[in-house]
Amino acid sequence: MHLERKVERAFFEAGKALTELRDRRLYRSTHKTFEEYCRDRFSYTHRHVNYLIAASLIVDNIKMGTNSSQNEKADEMGTNSSQILPTSEVQVRPLAKLEPQQQPEAWQQAVEQADGKVPSGRIVKDVVQKIMERTKVPNTYQIGEVCQILVKDNPELRGKGGCWAIVSAVNEFSCTVRVWDGEYTIGLQYLKSYNYLPAECEQMQSLSDRISRVYSDSLEETVKNLLQLLGKLNRPYLTTVEEKLLNVLESESEIR
Repeated sequence: MHLERKVERAFFEAGKALTELRDRRLYRSTHKTFEEYCRDRFSYTHRHVNYLIAASLIVDNIKMGTNSSQNEKADEMGTNSSQILPTSEVQVRPLAKLEPQQQPEAWQQAVEQADGKVPSGRIVKDVVQKIMERTKVPNTYQIGEVCQILVKDNPELRGKGGCWAIVSAVNEFSCTVRVWDGEYTIGLQYLKSYNYLPAECEQMQSLSDRISRVYSDSLEETVKNLLQLLGKLNRPYLTTVEEKLLNVLESESEIR
């Protein structure tokens, strides 16, 4: 049972370790980027690493939100014997769509549906879907509206946190938005309106068009970083220096 518990918790420990390796930048002794390090050292894709890190955060939320008797003895992982915890990353992946405070309740509901055992990913997904339908709010966004992207616990949005996005299509539970490097469909819980005036939205639309014309995967890393910073501005205008820099990039783009 002790060895089985170690196998079951392997994904959680991996997520915790990857988080520390990333946050403390311990990969820098051998690699320039965390993504390259994980690919070379563990053969992990960027997406898989993000899933593991997000899963470890969700498990922590479940542990903190689960009501268990204070008199019960905790094991070496800090888990009370009455707690039913996830045994794979796939089981907790659907919970990333919920707010952190909703995750423990959703997990407990899934455990109950599984007759007190560890629920399958399908059961968890069904529970999450029902909660989202129960708590859904009308989509009030409009085409052309400028929003901020909120990553929260969604690993698929990693790197887009704080970016401004322009709504190009309004769906029932999501919006299709344009950001500095392309177009994405994002759930309503991951968007926050800037409440810009119509004229300000037009300014941001113009800036988005300019960045899109300049951006390409073949650009140097420093140029990409500059465009990414412009894509995270929390104001609907460029400073004089920012305008000059973008003009230079536009001129270079026309030459190419």
